[in-house]
Amino acid sequence: MPIPLNENLRNTKQIAGTFSSLAPEQMRIRGSSGAPVRFVQCPTEDAVEAADDVAESLLDDGWPPESVALLTTHRRHPVQVERQAEGQDAYWATYWQDDDVFYGHVLGFKGLERPAVVLAVNGFRDEARAREMLYVALSRARDLLVVCGDLDLIRRVGGEAVVQRLTQTGGRAPAHAG
Repeated sequence: MPIPLNENLRNTKQIAGTFSSLAPEQMRIRGSSGAPVRFVQCPTEDAVEAADDVAESLLDDGWPPESVALLTTHRRHPVQVERQAEGQDAYWATYWQDDDVFYGHVLGFKGLERPAVVLAVNGFRDEARAREMLYVALSRARDLLVVCGDLDLIRRVGGEAVVQRLTQTGGRAPAHAG
């Protein structure tokens, strides 16, 4: 039986505010203040490439690799595919290693977190579950969230409130050249 969470302590106020309209119940946002959520507008098919660029930029800016996760909403990232080919135990061992970004799919990352999450909204396999997946995806970052994808798709799945939070001044990153 699911336990409703009505208080959010994990995420910064900015991150929690981005996904609060997707929550099954109204929640009290009690996290600290933090950096604005960033949004990179790009076509759905370019979301993974844009997310790669953002993750590399975070590392260049001094984020430790073990603090960053790159998550996808549809097809898995090529690095995740490569690592899973070595077996599930070897793949999940990379979650605990401190030498690289963790690459995962939103559905496999439910219940997990990272200080920084780069989300590639690269489509949805099951539109009926897309809203729930977007909620999970947006809530995995504790301190910094960067979303890469098509605003129209995000609007269709998450609604206008999510779009408004993603595109507030100060949080918008330059569009991806793709």
